[in-house]
Amino acid sequence: MGISLLPVAARRLEGKVAVITGAARGIGESTAKLFFKHGAKVVLADILDDVGHSLSRHLCSSSSSFVHCDVTKEKDIENAVNTAISKYGKLDIMLNNAGISGTLKFNILENELSDFQKVLNVNLLGAFLGTKHAAKAMIPARQGSIIIMASGCSIIGGIGPYAYTSSKHGLLGLMKNATVDLGRYGIRVNCVSPHVVPSQMTRDLFKLEDGDEFPNVYSHFKCGDILRPEDIAEAALYLASDASRFVSGHNLIVDGGFTSANQGLCSYE
Repeated sequence: MGISLLPVAARRLEGKVAVITGAARGIGESTAKLFFKHGAKVVLADILDDVGHSLSRHLCSSSSSFVHCDVTKEKDIENAVNTAISKYGKLDIMLNNAGISGTLKFNILENELSDFQKVLNVNLLGAFLGTKHAAKAMIPARQGSIIIMASGCSIIGGIGPYAYTSSKHGLLGLMKNATVDLGRYGIRVNCVSPHVVPSQMTRDLFKLEDGDEFPNVYSHFKCGDILRPEDIAEAALYLASDASRFVSGHNLIVDGGFTSANQGLCSYE
């Protein structure tokens, strides 16, 4: 059974309840662990049942639950939110984290309609449904934090495939509309936009085998190391906590400065 070792005064989410989609591995897993460490009760929502149940057991059976959730199905999203309310009495935090990359094709003529639609369904429609049903639960309480996992691809082009980049740009529009709509109820809505994180999804995308070195995707912006899921979890923790009580409509970019530069000019040593 997992127990948070932080003293109560240091737990930034003490007494809060969170739903995290795509929670079974990668950024979702790291965020679930950090939210739990800081005192939150967590509903883990994912299609990876075995891994999700294992993570829930690793945390704490009384403070975490796993629900099967395909974010493209509204009933699954609704069930995840209802699970939080029925088990823990409320919903304070919704992290729309589930996402897929699609095929790594940068030539528009090689892109298939079916793949484009699949990526938008998971990344954009899934976040829309998560935001909608989180809002339904949060509006009566007149408070809450909705966080959408976007990407560096949400603000520039050319570093991701068509479907992925389009979906991530769309998430910013979703976030901005929801910020204006839900702000009157005390609900904050923000995005976190990471650069490439070494995870199983990105290893699969780059077709890396066990032991293969992750490619250098950080150019000259290393900030001491490579970006890790734990770094993104810390950003989500800030937006979920009361430390960001007046932050809404913000796209928190976590990329070591990558998107701030014209990469075509970065030929210096």
